[in-house]
Amino acid sequence: MGKISIVGLGPGDYSLISQGALEVLQSAQKIFLRTEKHPTVDKLKESIKYTSLDYFYEKEENFEDVYTKISEFIIETSKEGDLVYAVPGHPRVAEKSVGIIESMAREKGIEVETIASMSFVDAMFNYLAVDPADGFKLIDAFEIQNSYIDTNTAMIITQIYDSFIASNIKLQLMEYYDYDQEVCIVSGAGVKNLESKKYVPLFELDRMENKFDYLTSLYIPKSSKKVYNTVNDLYQIMDTLRGPGGCDWDKKQTHESLKKYVIEEAYELCQAIDNDDIDEMIEELGDILLQVIFHCQIGQEEGLFDLKEVVAGICKKLIHRHPHVFKNEEIDMNTFDKTWEELKKEEKGEDTVTEGLKRIPKYLPALTKAEKIQYKASLVGFDWDNIDDVLKKVEEEYKELLDEHKQGNIKYIKEELGDLLFSIVNLSRFLGINPEEALNLTSQKFINRFEFVEEGSRKLNKRLEDMSLEEMDNLWNEAKANKL
Repeated sequence: MGKISIVGLGPGDYSLISQGALEVLQSAQKIFLRTEKHPTVDKLKESIKYTSLDYFYEKEENFEDVYTKISEFIIETSKEGDLVYAVPGHPRVAEKSVGIIESMAREKGIEVETIASMSFVDAMFNYLAVDPADGFKLIDAFEIQNSYIDTNTAMIITQIYDSFIASNIKLQLMEYYDYDQEVCIVSGAGVKNLESKKYVPLFELDRMENKFDYLTSLYIPKSSKKVYNTVNDLYQIMDTLRGPGGCDWDKKQTHESLKKYVIEEAYELCQAIDNDDIDEMIEELGDILLQVIFHCQIGQEEGLFDLKEVVAGICKKLIHRHPHVFKNEEIDMNTFDKTWEELKKEEKGEDTVTEGLKRIPKYLPALTKAEKIQYKASLVGFDWDNIDDVLKKVEEEYKELLDEHKQGNIKYIKEELGDLLFSIVNLSRFLGINPEEALNLTSQKFINRFEFVEEGSRKLNKRLEDMSLEEMDNLWNEAKANKL
């Protein structure tokens, strides 16, 4: 089993290869270059013999497979004796194959040595005359979709080979930066006579013809032009509001004090949906999201829970409740509602239907709560057979209410009125009508007709208080006739 020496070739200029790297290359018998598409190689050809592994790029469909196959090849070849594996730049900077080789080598007990040269990152900062002391982030262009973009930190994006990749990078970055954010296209950093840089606004990034190749990278300075559009942005703002120097009102809020806002925002969203107002929906959804983040922030400060736990919980729940999607289980979609309830009982550790009924929130509007109770009971067969039976029940409860009213029994009047309302909710369920929506529709209709009556009284130069019930009723009937 031979030793693997991993050598960095520097950023591109022959003078920037370390002396140690040159000595290893010039004394080695077996040298493999990840790629010979590197300016340094032209000069190295005069003093070393090597094998290029560029052919792996032609055989494989994506870079992940290329790096894996190259690494497997190097490990396998090392069984025949010592070898040198040379990569552009610094072996530790943006060189995925190096990490894969080292991992495989550890498993097989193969000795690995790395010999550094200047990285292209060092060359970039030198060429741009920028001090990296404030920090920066290095991202591979092919992994930007899975990378966290922090506009408060400078960033270098590597492997921008062509305009297509540049276009994809632009679209990704415009999710975080203003369209006119200044960026710098850097090519050939560290290679004399090839170095070039061009500052352009972000929206022009992919409009630079014939400017992209394997030596092209993108530098984005720390920016104050932030686009707020991620949950993390909201979380950071909430942390600031609750932190030192934040807002006194936000800092004193508790889970208890915020309860009413969750309900209010939910109703405002429903109204936006009813109004078919997209802008209002966006705003109200944001308000609801704020409530979620607010509670998560408080939970985190108390050391009880945070956003990650909330997200983990709902993800786990969704996967569990959709076994036909995530586990390929056969489910009859005609009875999916029943299956859903059974899965919920399983999650909650419930053995009875009653436990599920008791779990229905007491804060729900009474009509909605009644409908949920009836629905859950119906899933196990506790339900009327047809709507005629439901109508008979409504009539029965109505007569019982009248009987109690005649006897003047206040306690039982309240009870019988509740029974009547409950039976009417049952009727709405059989009719496929949401009782809350039906009652809200009637309430709005009442407001519209009452407005007509009030306007009519003004036209008659009368106050409502001075009008007779018959006069108001006439106006009411007129409003009905006008379909109000």
